[in-house]
Amino acid sequence: MKIIIAGGTGFLGEHLERYFTEKGNQVYIFTRNPKRSNEIYWNAKDLGDWKNRLENADVLINLTGKSVDCRYHDKNKQEIYTSRIESTHVLQIALDECMNPPKIWLNASSATIYVHSETHVNTEENGIIGDDFSMNICKNWEKEFFAINNEKIRKVALRTSIVLGDKGRAFPKLKAIIRMGLGGKQGRGNQMVSWIHIGDFCKAVEWIIQNEEISGPINITAPEPISNETMMRTLRKKLNIPLGLNAPVWQLEIASIFLKTETELLLKSRNVYPENLIKRGFRFAFPNFDQALAQLLKP
Repeated sequence: MKIIIAGGTGFLGEHLERYFTEKGNQVYIFTRNPKRSNEIYWNAKDLGDWKNRLENADVLINLTGKSVDCRYHDKNKQEIYTSRIESTHVLQIALDECMNPPKIWLNASSATIYVHSETHVNTEENGIIGDDFSMNICKNWEKEFFAINNEKIRKVALRTSIVLGDKGRAFPKLKAIIRMGLGGKQGRGNQMVSWIHIGDFCKAVEWIIQNEEISGPINITAPEPISNETMMRTLRKKLNIPLGLNAPVWQLEIASIFLKTETELLLKSRNVYPENLIKRGFRFAFPNFDQALAQLLKP
C-alpha cells in the first residue's frame, strides 16, 4: 500500500512507519521539518505541493496536533485547538480535489472525549461525553473530521488512550517516577487508566484498514483498564522498587507547575473499553497490564 502519515514524526508515527514499512508498504510522512527522502513539507494549515502525494494513495493517517502535555494557558489552549482543527480541515480540502483519494482516512482523536468515570465503562455506543476544555477539543476535532461525507473515503476516528512503549512519553516517565521513590498512588488512586501497548496500537490500525466495515469513532484501548493505584503497585513490583510515596492532589498541583503539565493527565479517570474492536474479532497481543509490562521490561 501507499500510506501517508501526516504529523508522523512523533512516537506513534515512527512506530507506524516502521510497522508498515517492514511489511513492504510505501510510507510518506508529512512534516514541518522534512529530513529524509520520504518526508514531505507541510505546515498543517495551508495547501501545498504535499497534496499531490494524496493522489492514488491507499491510506491517510493524520496524527497532527500539539501535545497536551503542557500548561493549559491561553496560548497553549489555542495551539492545541488550532493544530488539530486546521490540519484536519486542510486535509479535507486537499482530498476533495483528488481524482483518486485514499480509500480510508484515519484521524487521531482521544479517549479523553469521555467524562471522568471510575465505575461507568465508556464504549463507543454508551460512552458519556461531557463538557470541559479537553472534551470539547475532542468533540470539535471529530466534528470537523466527520463534517463532510466522502463516498469514496471511509473515515475512522481513533479514540486513543495512553500508548505504552519503550520510547514513548508516558512509560519512561512512569519508570523514572517509580525509581525516584515517588511511585505511590496519585490522588485517591481510584482513577481508571485506559492504555494500550504500542504493538497493539499498530496492529489495530492495520486491522481497521483491512476491515472495510469499520468506520466512525473507534476506541483504541486495551480491554482491561486498571486503577492508578494498581498500575503503580504493579509497576513497582516489576521494577523491584518496594516503596513509593503517595502524591496527594495538592502536591500534584504544585509539581505540575514546575513540570509544565496539567494534573488532569494523571487524575482524570479514563474508563474506556474497545467494544467495536472486540465485537468484530480483533485480538490483542497484550490485553492486560501484566502482559504489556512483561514485554516492555524485557532485558
